[in-house]
Amino acid sequence: MTHAFKPPLLRTLLCTLLGGLAPAMAGAAAEPPPSQVKTQPGYHRLLLGKFEVTALSDGTVAIPLSDLLTNVRPREMHTQLQRAGIDPKAAETSINAFLVHTGSRLVLVDAGGGKLFPNSGRLLASLAGAGYRPDQVTDVLVSHLHPDHSAGLTADGKAVFARAVVHVHQQDTRFWLEPHNKGAHHDHAHVFDQAARDLAPYQAAGRVRSFATDAEIVPGVRAIATPGHTPGHSFFRVESEGKVLVLWGDLIHTKDLQFRTPGIAIRYDLDSRAAVAQRKAALRDAAAKGYLVGAPHIPFPGIGRVLKSGGGYEWLPVNYSETGLRRPLAAD
Repeated sequence: MTHAFKPPLLRTLLCTLLGGLAPAMAGAAAEPPPSQVKTQPGYHRLLLGKFEVTALSDGTVAIPLSDLLTNVRPREMHTQLQRAGIDPKAAETSINAFLVHTGSRLVLVDAGGGKLFPNSGRLLASLAGAGYRPDQVTDVLVSHLHPDHSAGLTADGKAVFARAVVHVHQQDTRFWLEPHNKGAHHDHAHVFDQAARDLAPYQAAGRVRSFATDAEIVPGVRAIATPGHTPGHSFFRVESEGKVLVLWGDLIHTKDLQFRTPGIAIRYDLDSRAAVAQRKAALRDAAAKGYLVGAPHIPFPGIGRVLKSGGGYEWLPVNYSETGLRRPLAAD
């Protein structure tokens, strides 16, 4: 027996089905999303010849550039910083470190600020995110003994990098570990105290090495003495298969001003005249030769190249690359 399927019956069936789905659909739409993450990624990786280089973020620190910069016209400073969206009274500044895997050594250049600053102390999380552990680091190269570069060496008085040898230029260890110098530099007293704490567990274990001018620390990584910011301030030249990366230490504190006007100095410099001379020479050399540069206080990852621009220079950040991790960087 055949029954006609009348439209009113069809409408009733559809209403029933849709009515049953409506609560489920409404429930799905009402489910809240997960919490916002509110953290930044902490590592950036590239190949340099046969070396793997990983920039690691230790976080940031806010510094009052308006109170710290010297040899600068206030109007120029405020104009350029505000143009870049930076508050001159609290400029959020990256604290970067660099990990160089040579194939036989795992070399960390600078150790960040530890827990000294509200937004620092993230180096170990960045290291873990990059796939490494602190006990795998064989060498820590410290560009100079200012706390934002060395305080991350220790935590609660213990060595963070339990198997690493710490390398510091002999002029910095002689200066910052000498109590007599502390008495003559009252405005830097906290740096002397912090440097002693940072190196103490490594000294006790016999794992501090003081290097001299332009020493090769490990094969492919050479120190270059650049005194001025501190007496033993050093660059580190990393080279593999003709590819070069120079890690600058504290050559640049504000890229939006000091590339354009290299003569601008900062009160953290112990010898500002020498620091300015080092900056001018380094910018000139990097622009002329085109090698990569890494800097702790240029916005993360702090790796790029220097270009000549009028009477000054400009910063060209390195391009993000996936294929670059499978083959070395193109020839300079």
